[in-house]
Amino acid sequence: MMKNKLKTMALLVLGVVVMTGMNGCEKTSKTAISEVHWDRDMCTRCVMVVSDRKNTVQLKNPNNGKTYMFDDIGCMALWLDEEHIPWRDKAVVWITDVDTGEWIDAKKAFYDTNNVTPMSFGYSAHKTKESIKPNEEILSYDEVLKRITHPSK
Repeated sequence: MMKNKLKTMALLVLGVVVMTGMNGCEKTSKTAISEVHWDRDMCTRCVMVVSDRKNTVQLKNPNNGKTYMFDDIGCMALWLDEEHIPWRDKAVVWITDVDTGEWIDAKKAFYDTNNVTPMSFGYSAHKTKESIKPNEEILSYDEVLKRITHPSK
């Protein structure tokens, strides 16, 4: 009787160990938002600590799901340009809404100018056009990247 209880207990422990190990081997999503370790993660380009919860960007390589953090959309735009990232147009890009801190699709967001941002590029993201103050210039994601990488054009 004691032997059967020990076998049962051993099988139960083995089952828990196997299930725990299987969960750890699951692939991470190539598109989902990654957890940010505020005040510890560093900007991929300028290596400043990511702490501004209203202007942070994360970019995911669509081929392998690797996440790159940026403290300002300007750092991301320059990094893409300087590093000649071949998958830049296919990248999944998340940015925090300047008003709510909510993660939003950076490519669908609306941007205004003249904001205080970590690296002073001044572009902040909004989930809706309506959240941008009247008479403010409204830009698309592509226009923001163009202005940052080619400011005189």
